[in-house]
Amino acid sequence: MPDRLSALDASFLYLEDPMTPMHMGGVSIFRKPRSGFDYDRLLGLIEERLPLVPRYRQKVMQVPAKLARPVWVDDPDFDLTYHVRRSALPKPGSEEQLNELVARLMSRQLDHTRPLWEAYLVEGLARGRVAVVTKTHNAMVDGIAAPDITQVILDVTATPRRAKEELWMPHPQPSGAQLVLEAVAEVVQRPGELLENVHAAALDAAATVRKVTDAVGGLASAVTTAARPAPSGPLNVRISTQRRYAVARTRLEEYRAVRRKHGGTVNDGVLTVISGALRNWLLSRGEAVTSSTTIRAMVPVSVLGTNGNGERPVGNSVSSYLVDLPVGEPNPVVRLHHVSHAMRAHSESGQSVAAEALVRLSGFAPPTLHALGARAASSFSKRIFNLVVTNVPGPQVPLYAAGAKMMEMFPVVPLAMNQALSIGVTSYDGGVYFGLNADRDAMSDADVLAGMVEESLEELVGAVSV
Repeated sequence: MPDRLSALDASFLYLEDPMTPMHMGGVSIFRKPRSGFDYDRLLGLIEERLPLVPRYRQKVMQVPAKLARPVWVDDPDFDLTYHVRRSALPKPGSEEQLNELVARLMSRQLDHTRPLWEAYLVEGLARGRVAVVTKTHNAMVDGIAAPDITQVILDVTATPRRAKEELWMPHPQPSGAQLVLEAVAEVVQRPGELLENVHAAALDAAATVRKVTDAVGGLASAVTTAARPAPSGPLNVRISTQRRYAVARTRLEEYRAVRRKHGGTVNDGVLTVISGALRNWLLSRGEAVTSSTTIRAMVPVSVLGTNGNGERPVGNSVSSYLVDLPVGEPNPVVRLHHVSHAMRAHSESGQSVAAEALVRLSGFAPPTLHALGARAASSFSKRIFNLVVTNVPGPQVPLYAAGAKMMEMFPVVPLAMNQALSIGVTSYDGGVYFGLNADRDAMSDADVLAGMVEESLEELVGAVSV
C-alpha cells in the first residue's frame, strides 16, 4: 500500500501560499569546539543520522486528477548538499544580522518537488559561534515517521553517538498509472473515498480546512469552546510574503521563583510575561487599552508527566488552549492570577485537545513539539484567536552537535493567515528562549516587543519579591 499523506498533512500542502508558508523553523546557536565545526562536519553529521528520519529523503507525489491524497515516495535524485546549505555573516556577525537572515530564509517557501526541509550553517557570528537554522514543512513533522531534523543531530555528550551505517537505495518511483490503480484499490475498500477526494479537489482552501478539521476528530471539539470571535486589533491584518524575526532571553529560575510564591506553573508565568509585553507594546503604539482589553492566544502546550513537583518531564503529549491574555490589567501579579485561573479552568473542564489524536512521542523533542503545536493551531478557525504561542519545555542539561555545545535555541513558528505575530518559547539548560516571527509590513517594531518580553519578566519578578 502507498505511504499516503493523512488528511491533516495534505491540508498543509493544499493551503500553503506565498503569504503563509507552512514550515516550522529553528535557530540553534553553537559554540565551536577546539576541533572546529564547519559545513563539512555538519553535512557529515546529518548524512550519518538520516537513516533515523527516512522521511527526509522522500518527496510528495500527487495522484493524477487528485483521485486520492498525495503519497510519500523516495526521491531518486536526492541531493543532501541541496538541503544542507552554507551561509555567513560579515564578521563579527551581530544578532540583528542573524535575525534578518533568519527572517529572509523563513519568508521563502520550500520546493515542493524535493524533500520538504532545509538546514543552513551560518558562520561569522561574534564570539566564535555558529548557528544552525532549520526549515521543515508541517506536512512532514508528524512526530512518528518524521521528527524535526534538529532532534536527531543532537547528543547529550560532546562525544557523538555512532549511528548504524546503512546503504540507502531509493525505491522506484511509482508511475501515474500505478498511483491511480492504488487509489482505485482503496476505493474498493472504502467506496466513499473517490467521491470525497474528487469533490475536495474542487473546493477552495477554506472548505478544505473544514474538511480536514472534521477529519482530525479530537481537534474539532475544541472549536466549540470559542463561540465568541477573537478581539480585533493590530495583530490581525492582511499580511505580506516577508517576515521579521526577533528573540528574547530570560532565565528559568525566575519563573520558578514566581511559581514558588504564587503557585501555578512555569507556563502560566510565560504567558503572563507575554501578556505584559503585549500590553506595553499596544500602549507604545497608541492603541486603546482598557481594563477589559484582552488578546486571545491559541496555546498548544506540551503537557509532560512530572515527578510530583511539576518540573521533571517523564512523558509527552500536546494540548491546545484558547486563552484570553489579560493585557488590560496593569498589575503583573493580578495578570498572573488571571492566566493561572484560565489555564486551570481549561484543564479541569476537559477543553484541551489531547495529543494522542496526533502523535505519541518519547524523549526530548522541542522542535518536533513546536511543529505539532503549530499543526494543531492550524486546524482551528483563525477568527477565534489573535496569535499562536507555543511553549515547549526542554532539557536542563547541555546538548551537543558533533562536539559543538548548543548555547541557545529559538523556535520560529509560522504565521497563520491574517495574523501578524506568532511566538515560540523553549526552555533549555536554565534559559527560556523566545522567538518572535512577525509580518515585515505589519510589525516593523518586532524587536521592540522582544525587548518588552524581558522587561515584563523583570516587572513580574519585582512585584513578586515585594
